[in-house]
Amino acid sequence: MAMATTTLGPGGPLVSRIGLGLAALGRPAYITGGRPGDLPDRSVAGMRAQSFTVLDAAYAAGVRYVDVARSYGRAEEFLGGWLAERRHPDLVVGSKWGYRYVGDWQLDAATHEVKEHSLAMFTAQLAESRALLGDHLALYQVHSATLDSGLFDDPALLAALGRLRDQGVRVGLTTSGPRQADTIRRARPITIGGAPLFTAAQVTWNLLEPSVGPAAAEASAAGWPILIKEAVANGRLVPGGAAPPALTKLATTQGVTEDALALAAALANPWATVVLSGAVTPAQLNSNLRALDIGPVPDLGLAEPAEEYWAARSARPWR
Repeated sequence: MAMATTTLGPGGPLVSRIGLGLAALGRPAYITGGRPGDLPDRSVAGMRAQSFTVLDAAYAAGVRYVDVARSYGRAEEFLGGWLAERRHPDLVVGSKWGYRYVGDWQLDAATHEVKEHSLAMFTAQLAESRALLGDHLALYQVHSATLDSGLFDDPALLAALGRLRDQGVRVGLTTSGPRQADTIRRARPITIGGAPLFTAAQVTWNLLEPSVGPAAAEASAAGWPILIKEAVANGRLVPGGAAPPALTKLATTQGVTEDALALAAALANPWATVVLSGAVTPAQLNSNLRALDIGPVPDLGLAEPAEEYWAARSARPWR
């Protein structure tokens, strides 16, 4: 299993086709399943140690892109500490601003994160991300940009993002919800100082929710790197009974796991630059990485109406 590589956009740094996302490792509660068994110690020290373990396994396997966010609890802190100890100069990092973690490390917090796409939030969170990640920060994204979040109607905020772009950090956005395609198409023509402002997108695409595909392909054709998140649908496309029977049957036939097939399908999109693994154990990571050895995945007809998919996702409990 050899790690395939590419660049983070034209002229960008070298990255691995499979990256590691720390959404589920930076905080005790998240919407993925199986957390009590996968993460028996969800103290700060326990999650930090587990993050280091998974990061070590990922780097040894050839992973050279890691995804974090200000709202992922202590994910940036954990990653920054790991980078300081391991000193891997070729590790490329993308992070995100726009949500604040407010869960106070409580599994049963009433609210775990709050969204705010304002100039004040961007300014504060950029300083925090830079302090923790330093020169490894190559991509800074608006976290879950939507048409109604205020981002596109705030000239001062867009100008500040343009200044970050001019400092050599690629500016992108991540998308969520049934209107992901509309968000990407709204962002693409925006220019600051005569140059495109947004030049990267991180999208939700999986076998259950592929609706963003055409818009992602358009952005890719314009030179945007496209990163895929939630390729296993927050645990709906993994072994253990939750996966659709057609996917389990194909996995059994091919002698692989459902998650590997799900990631292989994501990697097969011609517009996909990096597909993120959300593994929280080395075993899960190794299972995900088997996607690199899988050929084309046939259309299993698993796609759900986007509105239904996102309604189900919104109903998943934090645990």
